[in-house]
Amino acid sequence: MHRSRVSDSRRTDAVLLLVALVWGSSYLSAQTATSALPVLVVLFARYAFSALACLGLVAAGRGKEGQREQGRGVRLWTREEVRAGLPLGLTQAAVLVVETYGVAHTTAANAGLIISLTIVLTPLLDRAGHPGGLPPAFYAAAGVCVLAVGLLMSGNGFHAPRLGDLLMLGAALVRAVHVALVGRLTTGRPIRPLHLTTLQTVIGTVVFLPAAAPSLPTLTRADAGTWTQLLYLALFCSVFAFLAQTWAVQRTSASRASLLLGTEPIWAAAIGIALGGEHLTVLTALGATLMVTGTYWGQSVERAHRARVAPQRISPPPPLPVPSLGAAPPAPPYGPERA
Repeated sequence: MHRSRVSDSRRTDAVLLLVALVWGSSYLSAQTATSALPVLVVLFARYAFSALACLGLVAAGRGKEGQREQGRGVRLWTREEVRAGLPLGLTQAAVLVVETYGVAHTTAANAGLIISLTIVLTPLLDRAGHPGGLPPAFYAAAGVCVLAVGLLMSGNGFHAPRLGDLLMLGAALVRAVHVALVGRLTTGRPIRPLHLTTLQTVIGTVVFLPAAAPSLPTLTRADAGTWTQLLYLALFCSVFAFLAQTWAVQRTSASRASLLLGTEPIWAAAIGIALGGEHLTVLTALGATLMVTGTYWGQSVERAHRARVAPQRISPPPPLPVPSLGAAPPAPPYGPERA
């Protein structure tokens, strides 16, 4: 029995690390795709493929629900899911626009590291979950992350920040707003993660279609490698990663899942250097080290703060890291620790 539990735990950890690896690889894939196609076309294709896959999964699940309901009508989306999905679909689309343009103008390694600032920015915006304010140690961790961003932007030497780095910095802020909004709109509500994600992908597809329409003919001229990147981004970095994360987090704690999923920027940097031909300088190596240290430190301080105030005020645990360049994040782990 003990060996079985250990085996199950290792399997769950392996799945979470695979999700982090897939998310980390999304930056190089997005960079490759946007080098061959307009950014808006890449975004539309990703959303459209993700929406089709999610709708297929929802339809399959709906058939089973219909059988259990013995012929009674089964609503595709509940009122609560629509109320949360509409604004979250728009904010998620905003995140992806800034992220994808940012990735197109910086290195994949920098993109993955800078976007991890979301982990320390989100608690600053989610004031309702931190009565009395955050402890000083959290702000110290945030300061380490800011220093790390400066070193990452310096590249091979100190110079004016690159456009892509500034866009990724903005993307981290927009994503933090999105994550805080996810918690506010889903807390205590009967929202199904897959259905919420499906609604967001449909909204994103509709939002990007008019802007991408004039350039859609470029898809017909895309080579097999570009199509592979698009399908990988949609089906693996979005749909697969979401489902695998949900499966794994249901079998472990939110804290352990956050720790494993938080390795995403490390994978992003490693893949960018190993496969993308990017160079690791002394300054960028130091910045990467400080970024990972600062985000882990800030996350642990914030989690400990929540644990201390929980007996005085019921509040949801911290949300898991948001899928990088993914279709949409699931709701934060409320109640039973899950994503």
